[in-house]
Amino acid sequence: MPEKDQTMSDNSNIYWVEKYRPKQLDQLISHQNIINTLSKFIAENRLPHLLLYGPPGTGKTSTILACAQQLYSPQQMASMVLELNASDERGIDVVRGPILNFASTKAVFKSGFKLIILDECDAMTNDAQNALRRIMEKFSVNVRFCLICNYLSKIIPALQSRCTRFRFAPLSTSQIIPRVKYIVNEEQIKATDDGIKALIDLSDGDMRKVLNILQSTSAAFDEINEHNVYLCCGHPLKEDIENILNLILNKKFSSIYESIMEMKREKGLALQDIITDLHPYVNRIDFPTYLKIEILEKMANIEYQLSSGSSERLQLAALIGAFQTARDISQKS
Repeated sequence: MPEKDQTMSDNSNIYWVEKYRPKQLDQLISHQNIINTLSKFIAENRLPHLLLYGPPGTGKTSTILACAQQLYSPQQMASMVLELNASDERGIDVVRGPILNFASTKAVFKSGFKLIILDECDAMTNDAQNALRRIMEKFSVNVRFCLICNYLSKIIPALQSRCTRFRFAPLSTSQIIPRVKYIVNEEQIKATDDGIKALIDLSDGDMRKVLNILQSTSAAFDEINEHNVYLCCGHPLKEDIENILNLILNKKFSSIYESIMEMKREKGLALQDIITDLHPYVNRIDFPTYLKIEILEKMANIEYQLSSGSSERLQLAALIGAFQTARDISQKS
């Protein structure tokens, strides 16, 4: 009995992203065409070099790890699979050292090919990628490479042409909801429909982000509802955005500025999040189309300035100024 309690205690400390990571290809919840193709490759023992690309949290790493677990037994994994991440040094020395050594040696008493997984390989230097292409050609009988990246444009064309490419799109709402409900039931936590919708709205199709927010919110609150999810993330609530919009459209400049700054201080809001959530409301404002276009252009410029490290105070004033100018023009016309 004490051993069981100890196991349960250990499991409670595991990140849900790892705890609920699919172990087999048929457990993956999306990209059915890709899964079917990979399953056929494995069944016929003719897996090519792979290049999996797409946004974070869409199942790229989970897919290739599931493939590895179907190809090899648990005892074979250590000797047949080499996995390197962007946290490892990924210069030309690593390609000529550990990767070359692993690819050039055959596994004793084991048939089949080895598998080298290079996660986040868009962080590799061009020299390292150029060194890698020769290894892929020379040892293709002995080893298969799987390159995983977020940005295909950062992979040199020579590597792209040597791989079978699969794009992993962001997950849809219909794919995420059943998995979230399954985890909620397994973890025995309370979750409302608006709470699950808030998780999906904040994640933008990133399943890893969904699970991280879900785990954080469940640790901080007794119930997963919309208010608690937004509060846990420090994201502005819908009523906050509506209040800000009401201020911008009806109050004077100084009053708007002080009110929004006070709201930012009290709730720890970021101007970047405010702009992102304010954007859909612009289309609903009763302004002429050309004024809406001008506002959106100025909001885009403010967002760019923020990403470059500009002062939030200055950009908040610019945001208010953009709406004030549009208000004045609209009232005169």
